[in-house]
Amino acid sequence: MAKKVFVSGCYDMLHSGHVAFFREAAQYGDLYVGIGSDATIFQLKARRTICSEAERLYMVKSIRYVKDAWVNPGSGMMDFVETVERVKPDIFVVNEDGGSEAKRAFCAERGIEYVVLQREPEAGLEARSTTSLRTTVKPQLPYRLDLAGTWIDQPYVSKYGAGWAVTVSLEPTTEFMERGGMSTSTRNAMKKIWPYHLPNYDPEMLAKLVFCFENEPEKDGHISGAQDAIGICVPGVSRHYYNAHYWPERIETVHDEAVLNWLEEHVCLIPMFPRPAGTSVVAGCRIDEAGVRALTEAADACWAAMLERDLGAFAAAFRASFEAQIAMFPAMVTDGVREWIERYREKALAWKLSGAGGGGYLVLVCDTVPVEALRIKIRRRDF
Repeated sequence: MAKKVFVSGCYDMLHSGHVAFFREAAQYGDLYVGIGSDATIFQLKARRTICSEAERLYMVKSIRYVKDAWVNPGSGMMDFVETVERVKPDIFVVNEDGGSEAKRAFCAERGIEYVVLQREPEAGLEARSTTSLRTTVKPQLPYRLDLAGTWIDQPYVSKYGAGWAVTVSLEPTTEFMERGGMSTSTRNAMKKIWPYHLPNYDPEMLAKLVFCFENEPEKDGHISGAQDAIGICVPGVSRHYYNAHYWPERIETVHDEAVLNWLEEHVCLIPMFPRPAGTSVVAGCRIDEAGVRALTEAADACWAAMLERDLGAFAAAFRASFEAQIAMFPAMVTDGVREWIERYREKALAWKLSGAGGGGYLVLVCDTVPVEALRIKIRRRDF
């Protein structure tokens, strides 16, 4: 009768190193696996799992070297105790960096043989560990590009007149600079919940969850506008209608491939520099009904021209939206930003600053995109 062999671990981001470990452990007998629960991993590592415990259990049980597997019902570093009592193994196997004196003593008390394995990758494969993968795998969370009307998502602006903000959800084709107006602060907050990608869930509900998570009830100071969370979470191009509240009254989206392709052909980004620490883009702001009306009318015109794919009208509305922004928030444009605008004044039909300005990216509307510009890739919805 084959001996019973037991191993225990998280097995999140399952990789070839795990399989090689299972293969070697199974040489000692029938292999049984205890898997750390989602709650235990969060407790030990202060992060959420990439794959749920149900998905990890399914994958581990599918590996041919594994006789059976369970989610450990315990908690902490010794979460496997109840599983061991259930399996009653003859041998407890750990890898070289997964062993501990507590595990060794636990096995000694129960007469279980304790075996420590060296990490040995399968022939022809690289050595793998979850830690090394985490340092190389980049988050696939989207970014947000604001096109027109933004600032209207702040109640101290929309109280002078309701209107739309227009945003685009971008694929992470590059790593955009921090403090660059691409909603990296909201994206960084999202990483605490979903480190690598958005869950398959209603986009508007995801946006609301992100907005509430980032803006805690006890948070002092600035409230991040909802257009950041919506722009990241809602695929395609969206516009959201604000009326003196933080959350919009309604959201409309465009997923027409002709429109999205057209935007990708004519909108691009020029990296400038991160907004300097301590910069106050709201210093000297002058908000009134006339200024807000100019902002909202430009956003309406921008949306309409985009749907018609009318480049001239779109550029005019895009430029008008930016002029309305800086009329209310003149600190958005610094001397350094003016220099960058001058460089591209003759190459573009219109321009604006990403986000709240003060630095970041110069967003251009062009007939022909300059070779040095970053092209955008709009995130499509999943069907």
